[in-house]
Amino acid sequence: MPKTTPFPSRIILGAAAISGVLLALAVHMLGARFGLDLGGLWRSDAGTLMPAGSALAWWLIATVGFCGGYFTASLMHSAASGQIPQRMQHFLIAIGVLVLVGAGQAASGPSSVPTFAGLLTGLAALGLGAVMAFCGAHFALRKA
Repeated sequence: MPKTTPFPSRIILGAAAISGVLLALAVHMLGARFGLDLGGLWRSDAGTLMPAGSALAWWLIATVGFCGGYFTASLMHSAASGQIPQRMQHFLIAIGVLVLVGAGQAASGPSSVPTFAGLLTGLAALGLGAVMAFCGAHFALRKA
């Protein structure tokens, strides 16, 4: 049996970071649809503490970005060496597609957030997801 050559680590790092960012943005869109307002931190109309939904949205996006990058890098490293069965690969691809389809469907509906505030929260989710996905992918590659 010929020996498989692993992917270069930069390709795995880039693909895992992109995957983590897409998952983080999908969770942001789904969370906004269910009322988890990421922009609650920047509101000055309430003199009380930060809303729990806003904090939950930040933590959820960061966790999904990190885990998405970490697991994608681990899976790509294992798949390149031929350690993942074909059925498991198809299952994971189907789950990823379903999450992205749900996010696309959630994003197509009307938004309750003003346009500029929606843009700022989307950019904040993109930045947070990118940093956390890169960190997750980097840790996975250092471990492998």
